[in-house]
Amino acid sequence: MNNLFSRLSGQPAAVLALVAVFCLILFLLRIRRVRLTPRMTACSGLMIALSILLGTFPFYRMPNGGSVTLGGMLPLMLLAFAYGPEIGMLAGFTYGLVDLVMEPYLLHPVQVLFDYPLPFMALGICGYFPGHRNWGMAAAVSLRFLFHFLSGVVFFGSYAPAGQSVCLYSFLTNLTYLLPNFVICLLLSRMLPIDRFIRSMQGGA
Repeated sequence: MNNLFSRLSGQPAAVLALVAVFCLILFLLRIRRVRLTPRMTACSGLMIALSILLGTFPFYRMPNGGSVTLGGMLPLMLLAFAYGPEIGMLAGFTYGLVDLVMEPYLLHPVQVLFDYPLPFMALGICGYFPGHRNWGMAAAVSLRFLFHFLSGVVFFGSYAPAGQSVCLYSFLTNLTYLLPNFVICLLLSRMLPIDRFIRSMQGGA
């Protein structure tokens, strides 16, 4: 067992591959119980399209990936609040695949998982905090940050400036765009009639 752990510690991509497989298995187990109604399907398609539109015209693009948008994560979070974490994760996973097709940045198969479907799927955990939306949004963005951070440490270390640790480089790079995105989503959630949007998606008056 110790030999196995020592071998894995020397192959971080293999460790991330195991983490990705574990996350995808959990995702599939949760999604099996989802029953999509026509309203859910229509609203999911609309929110995914809105996230894509907001992501297409960002305020700022990072040189090595990532961008600051006008609340591009918020539509996916609203789905999770309206229909639960499973629908939110499914929508995020779908959005990640679309984003991969539209703006591919491919270095390694595991890197693709950690930079596209998994981090956007993580936004669905908002649905576990229906009564504490701010905390739910913070948890979702933190988990998305973790996926991007791990990808940066393992696959983008060569971009780190000389003398700077890879971990610090990945931390700062991903925080630079995810923190503003999170703040923008929080502000929009206070300014917009979020409760009305959620009731509308759920079929309420």
